[in-house]
Amino acid sequence: MGIYSKPALFALLSVVLILAGTFVTTILPIYMPSTQPVSRYIKPYTAVELEGRDIYIREGCNNCHTQTVRPLRTEVARYGEYSKPEEFAYDRPHLWGSRRTGPDLARVGGKYPDAWHYQHLSDPASVSPVSNMPAYGWLAGRRLDTGYTFRKVSVLGYGYSRQEVTEQIDSYRVRVTAPDYPARDVRSRVTPPEFRNYLTEMDALVAYLQKLGRDVKELEQGRQVALQENESGKSEVQ
Repeated sequence: MGIYSKPALFALLSVVLILAGTFVTTILPIYMPSTQPVSRYIKPYTAVELEGRDIYIREGCNNCHTQTVRPLRTEVARYGEYSKPEEFAYDRPHLWGSRRTGPDLARVGGKYPDAWHYQHLSDPASVSPVSNMPAYGWLAGRRLDTGYTFRKVSVLGYGYSRQEVTEQIDSYRVRVTAPDYPARDVRSRVTPPEFRNYLTEMDALVAYLQKLGRDVKELEQGRQVALQENESGKSEVQ
């Protein structure tokens, strides 16, 4: 009698085969270096940027904003260079998204100064009259909780020591509270007096937004240099 006449055995072998195929084609590639490209130009999030990312997720910003530029002419013309796999090496979870109620943010880092972001988060319509984005001014009245930051970067494998995490947090606090901080006037206006000398959740969110796509410029410059060196080497051989 063949296997087809034994329903229980046939079902069991089918399940085993499907699980084996799933493991080989879906799970195993996740842990293979070839499917996880990295670049020396793409740096892990700093402690403050990571906290800002968590706030971004907590407030559901990724429900309206994607973070992936598709390799289409119209996309590149509007948002910049299309997304590369290595850009997301440090993202857990990924925030590619599919809805664009708001514009894509994959390349927003450095596009606007910090002052613009403080104003936009506090009152979106003041910088974009047609915006239907809710105001997040209340984030400036919440002191940033960094109690679990070191644990987070450790779990994510960013490689920062506890001292480095502390230094990153202190350094950013000094930066945004300094008298010569370029966005000082706007930050002081949207931040309650009792929180101006501390890091707030809005500070962290601005830090995260300014990180998005910033490393890609260096990545593209590195690729252009490598391409030119390669072309130069070919010319010398000829």
